[in-house]
Amino acid sequence: MNWITSFVRPKITSMLGNRDVPENLWIKCPETGEMVFHTDLEENLWVIPSSGYHMKISATNRLKHLFDDGKFDEIDRPAVVQDPLKFRDSKRYNDRLKDSRAKTGLEDSIIAGIGSVKGVRLVACAHDFSFIGGSLGLAAGEAIIRAFEIAIENKCPLVMFPASGGARMQEGILSLMQLPRTTVAVEMLKEAGLPYIVVLTNPTTGGVSASYAMLGDIHIAEPGAEIGFAGKRVIEQTIHEKLPDGFQTAEYLMEHGMIDMVVSRHDLPDTLARLLKIMMNEPVSTDAETTDEQHSEDENLIAAESVQIEEAVPEATNEPVTTDETENRDADNRG
Repeated sequence: MNWITSFVRPKITSMLGNRDVPENLWIKCPETGEMVFHTDLEENLWVIPSSGYHMKISATNRLKHLFDDGKFDEIDRPAVVQDPLKFRDSKRYNDRLKDSRAKTGLEDSIIAGIGSVKGVRLVACAHDFSFIGGSLGLAAGEAIIRAFEIAIENKCPLVMFPASGGARMQEGILSLMQLPRTTVAVEMLKEAGLPYIVVLTNPTTGGVSASYAMLGDIHIAEPGAEIGFAGKRVIEQTIHEKLPDGFQTAEYLMEHGMIDMVVSRHDLPDTLARLLKIMMNEPVSTDAETTDEQHSEDENLIAAESVQIEEAVPEATNEPVTTDETENRDADNRG
């Protein structure tokens, strides 16, 4: 003990009274080491002003920043079994759920809402990484499927914000079952002729990246987001090779054609509204922030996506098969 801890700290505490003082008033930038006051960081949407590094953001705050005036109607989550496997490792799964709920104020890792973004009505669904790593379990899967159903019922597009480590191991095969179930939900939305845009955030990995996170009509990513299936260290240990710098980052994936755009968090509402209006054949307003060049680039991007889909799924022809063609096909089958 010294005079600082024994005298100065108690004196300051007595002066402040019983007021709650945040423990982390300053936040360190992971890239530059710069210290940023938490209020300034929050006002800047949790983006470091000098470096542009995108910090993790809660699902609730993400939706508030996305929708006009921060207003949206939250979509109810279907009730599910809490601990179907009665799982226990170093801690009971039920206790982990209680801790995460107290920490985040959420029932599970997914929050979904419906509202307007720059005049475009849409459904948005976001992972909260603070809730057991944004993992996908029964409750999250049901919430995602319900969000797709609401989008189809209201004939509006859906925007997904994944931020997850993958399937939730405490729910075993029941968690893995959500991958094909959510994939079916994506196909239902597309069959209804409604756009599906994915905004990949940091991190998007595991089973989530192997299902609905990579099935969008357009894939956008936040700067610096880590995107992949297995982790970089696991891949290096498996193939016994050193991976290139920036591997699995949003910029690396865009350079190699895996995603379509890298967009700053500040520009997401305008970008999403512009893209969705083009995809839904609605008039796009031309203001100072939306240049003709941007509009042209968006149209070219959407046109390219449409061409890829048409090439991947050729139209079926109703022309009759000739006798020669039938014989050749039978011969091939026999061979």
